[in-house]
Amino acid sequence: MASLVTDNPVALLDEIATGLRAGEVVPYLGPGISSLADPSAPMTPEALADFFATKTTLPARARGNAWAAAQYIESHKFRDTVTAWMKEAFAEPVPPSAFHGWLAGLPLPLIVDSWYAGEMRSALTGRPGWAEVQGITRAGIGEDRWFRYYDASGVQVEAEGAADAATLLYTPHGGSTPAGNFLISDADYVEVLTEIDIQTPIPEEVRRRRTGKTFLFAGCHFHDQLLRTYARQIMKRSSERHFAIVETDTLTRNESRFLDEQGIIAIDMPLGTALEQLMS
Repeated sequence: MASLVTDNPVALLDEIATGLRAGEVVPYLGPGISSLADPSAPMTPEALADFFATKTTLPARARGNAWAAAQYIESHKFRDTVTAWMKEAFAEPVPPSAFHGWLAGLPLPLIVDSWYAGEMRSALTGRPGWAEVQGITRAGIGEDRWFRYYDASGVQVEAEGAADAATLLYTPHGGSTPAGNFLISDADYVEVLTEIDIQTPIPEEVRRRRTGKTFLFAGCHFHDQLLRTYARQIMKRSSERHFAIVETDTLTRNESRFLDEQGIIAIDMPLGTALEQLMS
């Protein structure tokens, strides 16, 4: 069990809600939020690996591992196949939850969405003053860049244009919309992880907006080393006080250790209940 667990979760959620309304808390969103509504799209790395397994026979080492499965497909059927199957996996739009919609109405300088389905982008649609920056694969693009910026209509823009946005949506692993950018294979992540310690793959505007901020992790799991590494690097140079909505009796040993090492206070309650409290 994580050692940092609040004994008054409702009061702490009220405090976090105040911080969200003031733009002092950065929501770090995982697919667990949308999973509460049981969408048809794969909403965990394991479910995505299972989807790949319906398209081709995977070797034992790649079963249940989305990154290894995508690497096998890329090696044997080329990158275009990986991209096409990722687009197919997320072809059915995942509707934004009430929580995504609530966040879209707040003056948040930065929102992190750590999955591919694009619910937060959909929730922001129609609201002025926001832009998105997505992590991209460098496989076959012939460009020395780690990410691309998009305006609210999905048109690619330069970083300077996105810097003026009141809200910046950061999707570090890419997203199904607007352009089907996906960081998914082992090779994709090897490239990123060689430089993530020096922060090069993390957009400068994200680094600027996270400074001194508190992070709230909601709907996230950290049972995979890759997911922990990304969260750790995105949190750098933020505040020293962060929170995660988790049910502590379900945490793996590595997840519990990660929360402890990063000083993340666990709010031990069901995700749906906690999100309702935040919005109340």
